Amino acid sequence: MGCSLLHVSEKNIVLIHGFKEYCAILFVKGALLKDVKGVLIQQTENVQSARQIRFTNVREIVKLETILKAYIKEAIEVEKSGLKVDFKKTSEFKIPVELQNKLDENLALREAFYALTPRRQRAYIFYFSQPKLSRTREARVEKCIDLILDGIGLNDQ
Repeated sequence: MGCSLLHVSEKNIVLIHGFKEYCAILFVKGALLKDVKGVLIQQTENVQSARQIRFTNVREIVKLETILKAYIKEAIEVEKSGLKVDFKKTSEFKIPVELQNKLDENLALREAFYALTPRRQRAYIFYFSQPKLSRTREARVEKCIDLILDGIGLNDQ
């Protein structure tokens, strides 16, 4: 995946991502855009701020050129205005059943998990939620139990 960006005053506004199946223009604070044309996509239910416009060929980009320019201009204005996205609290995120089962089985793990900072809890919740297969989610939880028990965040290593 490649990535380019447009930023204003050291703040990222727009990222351009290249994937196998498509490329995307990602608006960092896309949730704050009006999206009058209904073209913005929320990648997953856990993404709170960013929104994408996806393309599978150059013709699609050319077709949306005017809309893209308008959205980029709006995104710049949103950043200049200082608007911020209201993020959900960690307690509002759904805990994957595979993690919940381990927390229910293991009191020490439950206490250690809830002793982590909200940022660390969210990182684990997102990491455990990503795989489509339950067995993969279970494997991820198992792999991280010792880290959680030691009070170490997923990204602290």
